[in-house]
Amino acid sequence: MDKVINESEDHFFSSKKSISDIKGKFFVGITQLAVLLIIAILFIILGIIVYQGRSKFSWEFISSFPTNGMTEGGIFPALIGTFILVIVMSIAAVPFGTITALYLTEYASENSKFAAAVRFSVRTLAVVPSIIFGLFGLGFFIQFLGAGADTAFNGGQLRWGQPNILWASLTMSLLTLPVIIVSVEEALKTIPRELREASLALGATKWQTIKNVVLPGSVSGIMTGTILAVSRGAGEVAPILFTGAAYYLATLPGSLSDQFMNLGYHIYIMSTQSSDVEKTMPIQFATTLVLLILTLSLNVVAVLIRSRIRRNAK
Repeated sequence: MDKVINESEDHFFSSKKSISDIKGKFFVGITQLAVLLIIAILFIILGIIVYQGRSKFSWEFISSFPTNGMTEGGIFPALIGTFILVIVMSIAAVPFGTITALYLTEYASENSKFAAAVRFSVRTLAVVPSIIFGLFGLGFFIQFLGAGADTAFNGGQLRWGQPNILWASLTMSLLTLPVIIVSVEEALKTIPRELREASLALGATKWQTIKNVVLPGSVSGIMTGTILAVSRGAGEVAPILFTGAAYYLATLPGSLSDQFMNLGYHIYIMSTQSSDVEKTMPIQFATTLVLLILTLSLNVVAVLIRSRIRRNAK
């Protein structure tokens, strides 16, 4: 009798285990299918862009100015303008975002109402539509700061009170700031509390502990935030519509007070306001390909810098 009962129990548990194995394999298969679908979509998008833009993509296209109502020529001004925009944006956003994350992680107490307000503000900024940032940049940077600077230092002569690459970069830095703050804050939290306490126990000050222990260990997180900011800032168009992007310029920006062409805005103009949209279709795809290459190149540079810093830290 006991033998029959044991065999029944073994059969029950083996059946239950087989059902669990089937469920596990099913969910593993679903996740693998989802990954393959994402990869397939990525390659389809890249394939369409490369196929449609291959006829126009060349060194001459990259290094020349657009001509004939922007239906011919290249995108050199837009390429340089986008590069400058990303660099100035990163210089403005990364230090400020890192300092904010340091305050929230290292200095603010757990029950600080001010820190809670800062975190609420960061979360709010992250969900604000990008066009709102453009309107804010127009009202604050151009009409308030720029016009005020012209009145105070240029005798009312218009220089800073107009759209330019500096105001566009600062507006874009506000857009990417939440990404940087969150990335850096999460990286700072990965540093064990014991390392901080050991540094303080050896007589180091708070700032020395942050400089020599916390920041070197969180460089990868800071670079990750920079990479995400560059990726988003290079492709956004709405924040620069009112703050600096130009339809067409025959010259490159000579200073931060000049307007500039942008790859994303150039694609938008080509697809909506060109004199012959069908004729400019290859230019649109070729410009998109250049924008992807530029973004990827900046990301690769950031990844290489991050890897080098990691090796030196080890």
